[in-house]
Amino acid sequence: MSGVTESGADGSDVVGGGSLGRGFGWLWAAYAVSAFGTRLAFDAFPLIAVLVLDAGPARVAALAAAGLAVGAVVAVPLGPWVEFRRKRPVMVAMDLVRCAVLLSVPLAYAFGTLGFAQLLVVSVVVAAADITFRAAAGSCLKALVRPPDLLRANGRFESTTWTAAMLGPPVGGAAVGLFGPVVTVAVDAVSYLLSALGIRAIGGVEPRPRRTEAGRLRAGDLLDGWRYVLASPGLRPLFLNTVLVNGLIMATTPLLAVLMLGDLGFAPWQYSLAFAVPCVGGLVGSRLAGPLVARFGEHRVLVTSGVLRVCWPVGLAFVGPGAAGLVLVMAVEFGLITSVGVYNPVYATRRLELTSADRVVRTLSAWTVGGKLTTAALTAVWGLLAGLTGTRTAVALAGALLLTTPLLLPRRAPAQAPAPAPAPAPAPVRSTGDA
Repeated sequence: MSGVTESGADGSDVVGGGSLGRGFGWLWAAYAVSAFGTRLAFDAFPLIAVLVLDAGPARVAALAAAGLAVGAVVAVPLGPWVEFRRKRPVMVAMDLVRCAVLLSVPLAYAFGTLGFAQLLVVSVVVAAADITFRAAAGSCLKALVRPPDLLRANGRFESTTWTAAMLGPPVGGAAVGLFGPVVTVAVDAVSYLLSALGIRAIGGVEPRPRRTEAGRLRAGDLLDGWRYVLASPGLRPLFLNTVLVNGLIMATTPLLAVLMLGDLGFAPWQYSLAFAVPCVGGLVGSRLAGPLVARFGEHRVLVTSGVLRVCWPVGLAFVGPGAAGLVLVMAVEFGLITSVGVYNPVYATRRLELTSADRVVRTLSAWTVGGKLTTAALTAVWGLLAGLTGTRTAVALAGALLLTTPLLLPRRAPAQAPAPAPAPAPAPVRSTGDA
């Protein structure tokens, strides 16, 4: 499935040793194909709403916000439910759900029945399934990969993410121009079907988790993930910092589109180029993460990259027209994405290390839901702020607030990871084949 050598896509062969295993190889392949499918169909729903359904700006904004927020709320009860079930069948089910609902869009379009309400429902279902899949995948990864290899595995996922971000939108944009946005949605749906097949190919025995608490799922269990995160001195600062940083960065994305495409007169291809080319920095950062940790230690790299990633966005407030403005955006985005490329696999590894094996799904589900709701809220607030103060001022304010977020980073390395819960069954069988 890949010609990657043992050094890994992140180049961090110094962290951990030996093969990551055939099971991880199939998990990685499943992630890669769905990531490329998603990026290929990037912004397909807004384009369909505008080009096919003649929706105005308010409805397009509502489509994006509702899919994010309502999907996150729908996913809340799924985390505790999934925790005590086999993770791979859940992941396959979520892939098939996403495939089915996405395929409904081109089918409805072909029969002339596609409407805005259907797009809204599909976006909500896909968002909820995505959160559930990611939470289950984190638990699956922790079972498939030895603890010393978690950073290397997360580095491979990170490099795949940025490769898809770099290549997917330009290819998707060309496909939209040739075939229309509905076709890219169909391709995205097929990518989830291929992902499900990849997860099924992992093989081995996955034991059924045993519920340690008596009784059925209770209402209080819905908040268990947040209670666990906020009560942990190691997870709490990571959660608050990461959710706030991601929310502030994403809140300025539509404002930058307005600023560059409207006020400054950049062409759409220039706007896409400005954000696609710097994704090379994500590949660079993810390859550096392992060697940097090996040399300087996990905590120092986590904090340093966490600080560096928030130093760049304030520069976007000074973007001007023409080639100089385009170069400035690329330089700022390259610095930001490179820092994020280092930070993300290190922070994802720390998060798994600090989470007990019997709480991974609930923790990751609560984490993702909290992040999406925060992003949705900050995006709405910054839209109103831009209307009151101007687009450039709102971008500058977000950048200034980001400079304060390092205060939320953990000040010291955790003493030790929590002991895992007693295993109710033998560990899952892992293949030792090359990834």
